[in-house]
Amino acid sequence: MLLQYITWTAKPEIFTVGSLSIRWYGLFFAIAFYLGYRLMEFVNKREGLPETETDRVSLHMIIGVVIGARLGHVLFYQPDWYFGSILGFKDPATGQGLEPHLLEILQIWKGGLASHGAAIGILIALYLYSRKPQIPSYLWVLDRLILTVAFGGFWVRLGNLMNSEIYGHETSLPWGFRFVKDPAAAHLPDKASVAGCIDYMGTSFCPRHPTQLYEALSYMIIFILLMRYYLQHSGPNKAKKPMQDGMMFGMFLIMLFGIRFIVEFCKENQVDFESKLPLDMGQLLSIPFILAGILILILASRKKPNAVL
Repeated sequence: MLLQYITWTAKPEIFTVGSLSIRWYGLFFAIAFYLGYRLMEFVNKREGLPETETDRVSLHMIIGVVIGARLGHVLFYQPDWYFGSILGFKDPATGQGLEPHLLEILQIWKGGLASHGAAIGILIALYLYSRKPQIPSYLWVLDRLILTVAFGGFWVRLGNLMNSEIYGHETSLPWGFRFVKDPAAAHLPDKASVAGCIDYMGTSFCPRHPTQLYEALSYMIIFILLMRYYLQHSGPNKAKKPMQDGMMFGMFLIMLFGIRFIVEFCKENQVDFESKLPLDMGQLLSIPFILAGILILILASRKKPNAVL
C-alpha cells in the first residue's frame, strides 16, 4: 500500500520573536480574509456595484465572523467556564459555584472559535449591511457572500490542521494522522487498539481521522460548485439563466452543514458534556441550518427570478 499513515509533527508557530508568536492559524485566517476580499471585488464589479461596497461588506463580515465565532464557542461549548456561578454552574465534585472567567471572553488569541457561531454572526452582520437602499435584498447579498465563506472555510480548517486540533477518532484507514503534538491525542488504553500506533516521546499515538482535511476539501468543492453556478446565472449570463434570490444560499446551507453533520461522526467531542448527548453539539447546531436551507430552497424555487422572498 502506498500510504501508511502520517505522523503529523507540524508546529503551530511559524516563528517566535520574544514573547510574540506568529502562528499558521493566524496566517491562514488572514489569507482567507484577503482572498475573500478580492473575490468580493470581482463579484461587486460583475454586479455593477461601487468599489466602496467591497470595503463596507468586508468590514461587516470581519466583525460578524470574529464576534460570532467567539461568542458561539463561549455560549455553545464552555458557558460553565466563562460564566461560572453567574449562570448557576457548580463544580460536580464540591457543589461549589464555579469561578467565572469573563475577561477571557475577549482573549481570542487563546483559541476557542465556533463555526456555527461565525455563521450566526455573518447572518446578523449581512442583514445590517443589506439595509442600504442600493442592495437588492438580504438574500441577494447572502447568495454572493457565501462564496467567500466556503472559500474561507477551506483556509480556516487548514489552520486547525496546523494546530493539531479538531481531529477525529482513531482509525485504521491508511490516511490516518498521528497528531503527536497534542497530548490529548494520545492513545487511550480502554479503546480498541488500531493498526499504525507508534511510540513518540514515551507516549503512544494512533492514527486518527484528519477531519480538518475532510472539511477543508469539502468546503473547496462547495466553493467550486457554487462559483460555477453563480457564473452561469449572473452578470452577462443572467438574461439567459437568471437565478432566484436565495437559491445559492439554500444550496450552501444544505451542502455545508450536511457535510459538517456527517463529518461529526468521525470527530472527537470538543467538551465532556457532549458524550451525554444523542448527537454532538456540532450536529445539533447543524440541523437547524440544514432545515433552513431546505425551506429557503423550496421558497426560492417557487419565485420568479430576482424576486424578493
